[in-house]
Formats: sequence, C-alpha cells, structure tokens
Amino acid sequence: MTWFEHFLTAVTVVIASWGYWGVAVGMAIESANIPLPSEVILPFGGYLVSTGRLEFYRTVMAGTVGGVVGSILSYYLGVWGGRPFLVKYGRYFGFSMDHLALADRWFKQYGEATVFFTRLMPIVRTFISLPAGIARMDFKKFVVYSFFGSLPWSLLLVYIGLKLGQNWQSIKGWLHGLDALVVVGIAILIIYLWQKKRKRYR
Repeated sequence: MTWFEHFLTAVTVVIASWGYWGVAVGMAIESANIPLPSEVILPFGGYLVSTGRLEFYRTVMAGTVGGVVGSILSYYLGVWGGRPFLVKYGRYFGFSMDHLALADRWFKQYGEATVFFTRLMPIVRTFISLPAGIARMDFKKFVVYSFFGSLPWSLLLVYIGLKLGQNWQSIKGWLHGLDALVVVGIAILIIYLWQKKRKRYR
C-alpha cells in the first residue's frame, strides 16, 4: 500500500469510530481547500449504512452540513487572506485589479449558479469557496447555494456506498476517470483564456 492508501484507511477508521461526526468532519476538511476525497468519505458512510451502523438520511445530512461548514471556513479565508494578498502581491504573477473587479462582477451576477453547479464537480468543489470569498459573494446566498449544491452530491455518493456495500471502494475507479475529465476541462479553459489574453495584447 502507498502512503496515500494508508492515509485513506486511517480516514475510514476515524469515520467508523466517530460515525456521523466522522463524516461531517471529513467533509468539512474536504471543503476547506484540503483535498481529502469525498469519494472515500461518503461511500464509506454509505457502506456503514448498509451494515446498520448509521442511518441513511442522517449520514447524508452529516456530509452536507460538514461540507457547508468547511466551505464557510474557505470563504472567509478568501475574504480575510486571499483578497488582501491579491491586492498587494497579485501584480507579481499577472493578477491585476481588473481581474479582481471581473471576479467581483462574475460572482455578483453568476455566483449562485457557479457555487451550486461546481459543488457537483470533483476537484473544483474543493476550492470554489475560496474565489467566492475573494470576490465577496453575498454570504447568505453563498451558504444557501453551497448547501443545496452539496446535498445531491452527498445523497448520490452515500446511496452508491449503500448499494455497493462491501464493494464500496469500486466507485473510486470510476470517479478517478471523472477527475481526469475535470482536470482536462480545466486545462483547456486555462489555455483558452491564456490564448485570448495574448490576442488582446498583440
């Protein structure tokens, strides 16, 4: 086993010991910019449901509420740390005040949809709260859409874990493929934006 596999095993041991609190804390960590995969936390919670140790809807809510708590921590990290950092040092790596103003406008106009739909995307869901905080998206709307975006993700993965039972780990192979697809999509978007910026300044 690799160190990461040992780490994930330790995570499942903690969840098995703490129950709903383990699911909630794990999801809070995952939503606070620390890539602890919900693809392990929630399906394992679903497996515990299949054994009768946990109850389905309580597990879903533990995952959802934990995710929202972690998202709030990440949001305020963006407000208190990320934004001042970008204002002071952003110019050194190509981030201007115009970019910050653009982010502010984006989250003001499309923040609800952005927060909701990115909660359903692997990788991106872990980090989206930080730019929302940097752009100072309306906090109440941020919390509401984080909750309703996290709920179906928790519901789906707990349900899959419940149905797979002892084979809950088999979901990781499918989700790794989805992770790769998301990474490719992000890379394409970055290249597109970079090319667009180059054309603008030619």
